[in-house]
Amino acid sequence: MTKPIITLENVTRTFMVKRQQIKAVDDVSLEMHEGEIMCLVGESGCGKTTTGKMIVGLLPPSSGQIAYLGRNLKQLNKDEHKKYRLGVQLIHQDPYASLNPSQMIYQILSTPLLRHGLTKGETHTRQRVRDLMELVDLTPPDDLLDKYPHQLSGGQRQRVSIARALTVNPSFIVADEAVSMVDVSIRISLLSTLSRLKEKMGLAVLFITHDLALAKYFAWEGRIGVMYLGRIVELAPARQLVEAPQHPYTQVLLSSIPEADPDVTRTKQRVELRSMDVPSLLRLPTGCAFHPRCPRFEGETCQTRVPQLTTLRNGTQVACHPAVRDQ
Repeated sequence: MTKPIITLENVTRTFMVKRQQIKAVDDVSLEMHEGEIMCLVGESGCGKTTTGKMIVGLLPPSSGQIAYLGRNLKQLNKDEHKKYRLGVQLIHQDPYASLNPSQMIYQILSTPLLRHGLTKGETHTRQRVRDLMELVDLTPPDDLLDKYPHQLSGGQRQRVSIARALTVNPSFIVADEAVSMVDVSIRISLLSTLSRLKEKMGLAVLFITHDLALAKYFAWEGRIGVMYLGRIVELAPARQLVEAPQHPYTQVLLSSIPEADPDVTRTKQRVELRSMDVPSLLRLPTGCAFHPRCPRFEGETCQTRVPQLTTLRNGTQVACHPAVRDQ
């Protein structure tokens, strides 16, 4: 096994809201290796984006540590920190807001190349920008180089965002809801582009999404982590998680995915929640945070003891008292 590119150890991130401290991310630990795809799935407000922002250095963890190639980010020297800042890149959710509206596409893509000395001269830079655009299927590039973001479609803008992340030859990309702002018809095309880049460049990708069906498609050869109210409740290879989900929350998410086959839809068993209300981070339940909604609620144990992420015999990691007991 190669050394992990990114390691999170007991990472917690707190914020002050209405003079009260809340945990947006609570005691999260995971590793990402070279060339790996991992999807982080969960409802809005579960801490997915905050986790991604901490990984790329936009937010510091309140406690715990994040390491790049085995080195704690807080202990990196100047040269190591530069390698980390270039090696780990972010694709933002909103291509409308993440691109400078006053710059043409050529300016947006050439700036990091020139800033970090990756190209020399106008001819070399322009050719490299063309190559990047072709890499993300923005063709023919000469038709788009001198356009502004508002002159492009949503899908084209998001491809520019992907190309910008690739300008500095990263080894790790955090894609934060990278296809949620584009039409459904081109989502698969964008995911196919990311998959091809992962294979061609050896990229590791952390794909953040609220859509488990999308995660199932994109990370079929990778892993899926399911988050709920700041904690990872299940982490497993995608096929294993889809075929044999262990946590009741994962089972609920999978049962709610629409099926293309109407016969399957009619016969599919739905997992019913005890409550439809998502608890507030300001008033988290005691014990397991999912227990007020959990169909497998077991009284005092679930109500008073916080379940820890435990590795089962099949390799799945799950934070659930009944699931661990049944092994």
